[in-house]
Amino acid sequence: MDAKTSRYHEAYARWQRDPQGFWCEAASGIDWIVAPKTVFDATQGVYGRWFPDGVCNTCYNAVDRHVIAGRGTQAAIVYDSPVTDTKQTITYAALQTKTEILAGILEKDFGVKKGDRVILYMPMVPEALVGMLACARIGAVHSVVFGGFAPKELATRIDDSKPKVILSASCGAEGARVIAYKPLLDEAINLAKHKPSACLILQRPQAKAELTAGRDHDWQTMWDQALVWAKNVLEPVPVKATDPLYIL
Repeated sequence: MDAKTSRYHEAYARWQRDPQGFWCEAASGIDWIVAPKTVFDATQGVYGRWFPDGVCNTCYNAVDRHVIAGRGTQAAIVYDSPVTDTKQTITYAALQTKTEILAGILEKDFGVKKGDRVILYMPMVPEALVGMLACARIGAVHSVVFGGFAPKELATRIDDSKPKVILSASCGAEGARVIAYKPLLDEAINLAKHKPSACLILQRPQAKAELTAGRDHDWQTMWDQALVWAKNVLEPVPVKATDPLYIL
């Protein structure tokens, strides 16, 4: 985009003239559960807090409102993996259902509540996105750890975020290589001082993982059970605009 058609400098100048007015207008594009009356409170902490009295839900804004607006049949995710020769299109309506199901599993089966942490140690598959949205739906804080990270590095992040649950997969695929995630995850949990109460493992066709009894659960089995018992109806949990969404 050239300088003649770009509105960047105009928008930047508006922000400079009136930062609070600029971001107040931008925030009007969000669906609020409780609309904020305060745009910025400079007295809250070293850096202040934006929209401190606002209440919303990120998953609702990313998914639900598009379904409500009649865009349910439109593509929300287009997954195209040349590594595994897999293509998949997920509509907003399907994404909402998938997110509700996984959110139900996290809350009802694993007891994950608002403010709890969940680590995602997964390959770049649609289930990873569903995992992030499911956490946001119930007010849990997610932490994405790059799939295939060495056990020591993963253990450090486990001790840092203290997750109640870890979402992972049997393996990742990088070119012609198949990297088994489960042994790395097991070793990381052994090294970590904090122990998650449960791990949900997505079994991929490239490699199957051995599950640890009592701690590990098969993704598809839990998914099928959630469908049977209709655990997929879960409304988004209201959270403060200042509540953390994720740990990076």
